[in-house]
Amino acid sequence: MTDDLRLAGELVRQAGRLAAWMLREGLDTHHKSSVSDVVSDADHAAEELIVAALRSARPDDGLVGEEGANQPAVGGRTWYIDPVDGTYNFLSGLPYWCSALALAPACGAGEPVLGAVYHPSADELWLGGVDQPTSCNGVPVRQLPDVPLARLSLASYLHPATLPDDGAREPLLAVMRGAATVRMLGSGSLELAAVAGGRLGVWAQLDTLDWDWLPGAALVRAAGGVTEVVHHRGHRWHLAGNRQAVGEIRALLG
Repeated sequence: MTDDLRLAGELVRQAGRLAAWMLREGLDTHHKSSVSDVVSDADHAAEELIVAALRSARPDDGLVGEEGANQPAVGGRTWYIDPVDGTYNFLSGLPYWCSALALAPACGAGEPVLGAVYHPSADELWLGGVDQPTSCNGVPVRQLPDVPLARLSLASYLHPATLPDDGAREPLLAVMRGAATVRMLGSGSLELAAVAGGRLGVWAQLDTLDWDWLPGAALVRAAGGVTEVVHHRGHRWHLAGNRQAVGEIRALLG
């Protein structure tokens, strides 16, 4: 596992630095599902860098990438790749974006084995996994203590198009009312790394995709926290943080 974690760290750092360099040089961008759902040449180039390296170093492992990488696993493991998490921020000149990578059992079964998140603007590399406590630039983070939701910041997101959906809006508002404050920063993996590091309190977001969830979830678990996926009113709520606060969120969801 140590070799896998070291490899993951090297790859997200390389991918993040490549994306940052391409941004400085100028990029072509394209819209996907909405005006805020964008992709750039840097997303594709960073994913291709990671995919090529993993195919060489771990040829039996599966690959799933946000920008289309899809290689079935020969063995029992799959890597989940988010080459630029927070692309809207990235292209808007906001420094809150990252490159993220997770290793998990094949077919999405079970918890992630490891997570790696690199934040180029801060030059911070977050690593953690099973039997590998979460660290930031090699310094282990403090294990997450139990703290009530009322004393914590809540990181989340709700797309404007989702606002008419009572099954999404009403549960989120209930959770927000229980927190000390709310932050929507636009990069799930960086938010989850911040939860693992004690910078943000707890995380709750609905219908999160694997590449947005697994890297940061591994970091939170390796920092002594808990992660859960709760099915409620037609949505999957992804929760992460200390055990007490996550339990309170689960109760608020009903």
